[in-house]
Amino acid sequence: MCRHQAAKYQAENQTFGRAAQSAQRGFSLIEMMAIVVIMGILAMVAIPSSMSRIIKEQITAALPLADIAKAPIATAWSLSQEMLPDNAAADLPSSNKVVSNFITDTKIENGAIHMTFGNKAHPKIKDKILSLRPAVIEESKVVPVAWVCGNAKAPDNMTVKGENKTNIPDEYLPRLCR
Repeated sequence: MCRHQAAKYQAENQTFGRAAQSAQRGFSLIEMMAIVVIMGILAMVAIPSSMSRIIKEQITAALPLADIAKAPIATAWSLSQEMLPDNAAADLPSSNKVVSNFITDTKIENGAIHMTFGNKAHPKIKDKILSLRPAVIEESKVVPVAWVCGNAKAPDNMTVKGENKTNIPDEYLPRLCR
């Protein structure tokens, strides 16, 4: 009886062992397809968010170029309460000479600074414009000029000068420019 039970036990273990071995051989086609679908979905979600981040970084990296125009505009306002009409009045080179890795043109128009993206800029923002406009308190020239980036709102009690020509979609603008 003991031998009979031992033989039965051994036969059951061999059957179970074969089943376990065949289950461990690899992925079935369905399992592999599920993994491919999940990876595809993750890639579709990751690529646009990565693109948006890259564009925002390029816009942020381009902003310091406007600093060379901000100083003469602020000085003109504090001295005469007037906005500079163009690059020449700010003693800056022509707009196509004020460039950087991501900017092909920096133009002053009635105090506003308009930066056109190009060169190494992402194709989604190539030939798009970001405006930086001065915000002032008209009755007081001692209050420093604040700068309004893109579609952002002006600080309370301040008047924004110049036209906003920003045509970059808000989804690509850094927070300070929305």
